[in-house]
Amino acid sequence: MKIFNKTFGIPYEWLLGWRYTRAGRSTRKNGFISFISGVSMLGIGLGVAALIIVLSVMNGFQKEVRDRMLGVVSHIEVVANDGGSLRDVPATVAVIKQNSAVIGAAPFITAQALLARGEDMKGVLVRGIEPELESQVSDVVNAQTKQSFQNLRAGEFGVVLGRDLARNLGVMAGDSVTLIAQSGQVTPAGITPRLKQMRVVGTFSSGHYEYDSSLAMMHVADAAKIFRLEGATGVRVKLKDLHDAPAVGNMLSQALSNKAFTGSNSGLGDLYVRDWTKQNRTWFAAVQVEKTMMFIILTLIVAVAAFNLVSTLVMTVTDKRADIAILRTLGATPRSIMGIFVVQGAAVGVVGTLAGLGLGLLIAYNIDVIVPAIEALLHTSFLPRDVYLISRMPSDPQSADIVPITAIALVLAFAATLYPSWRASRVNPAEALRYE
Repeated sequence: MKIFNKTFGIPYEWLLGWRYTRAGRSTRKNGFISFISGVSMLGIGLGVAALIIVLSVMNGFQKEVRDRMLGVVSHIEVVANDGGSLRDVPATVAVIKQNSAVIGAAPFITAQALLARGEDMKGVLVRGIEPELESQVSDVVNAQTKQSFQNLRAGEFGVVLGRDLARNLGVMAGDSVTLIAQSGQVTPAGITPRLKQMRVVGTFSSGHYEYDSSLAMMHVADAAKIFRLEGATGVRVKLKDLHDAPAVGNMLSQALSNKAFTGSNSGLGDLYVRDWTKQNRTWFAAVQVEKTMMFIILTLIVAVAAFNLVSTLVMTVTDKRADIAILRTLGATPRSIMGIFVVQGAAVGVVGTLAGLGLGLLIAYNIDVIVPAIEALLHTSFLPRDVYLISRMPSDPQSADIVPITAIALVLAFAATLYPSWRASRVNPAEALRYE
């Protein structure tokens, strides 16, 4: 038998289920059941909110570090497979710029060396660049550092150091440092490293300590002379959308390979294309593992809260045995009885999930205001500038995280209602009414 509300046309299972969810304060026992139901709803809401906030903050940190890293690291690099100089740099750049996704390309040289100042010596990554083109592929060249890079002139052997590298060596603009290159002279006593006096013409700050403490930039022509190269060893490429790097890298690899061996003298040679996801695969994989583990751990909180609904519904079924028996005598089917308690449990899950979703998004989108307010109230700093790379709490809520979180919370809440609801549908009316 199917009973419908005459006013709204709503199935009575829905009406009774919602009524049982809202009711339950008339007696001490019913009040306790209502309290347990409220705790379950609160637990689901807090679990969902915690998941959204934590994953949004992790996304924010990942985005901040990635953006700062890509201010120094290329979206794509094209290098010679043998590690030597490119055969035809202008032709290689021309082929690369034919791709509509490319917004900048610049030749470069990269090599390892030592930088000495007095008794201090640091291992550095030397990058030879074209100062006029570097702004097309790097965020390091900006309004504050533009003049420093303009002072890099071929033949003058100037160098621009990372801010922390310059601080560690105790040098500033105008000071001299000694560059020790591994490509030295072969003598009867062994290989003697090459030494070259370099003049510091400026410093830069990328916001990423790894590069600010180990990167030295000079003119590509000077780097070629010091490291005994015929020219640039690669081309750095910047794209309109960094997320397209793997796909664009494959297209560039195909385009360059088509022109690689057009002739013994005119071909581009054997080239290798690598994008930023390959260069930093370990770091991004570690971040993804951490994010996945946090998702699993916090989902368990939602699961515990959701399965509190089991005890709530079991107690409700025990309390409503007489009501169930009366409905059965009026013609309600076991399926309808089961539907009533499924609606009750699902209502708790839906309300808790939606409340958690709203709270999580509210905090995630306003964390840049909330965290400074808490820091001011407690007179502390969660991310000290002298310790952490990022001094503010970033947040980046993504639908790819929020939708699964909401869906999982709803599924867990619904699953928790099935067994108690099934037990309710198995109540024998005669047994239930025996002592009433």
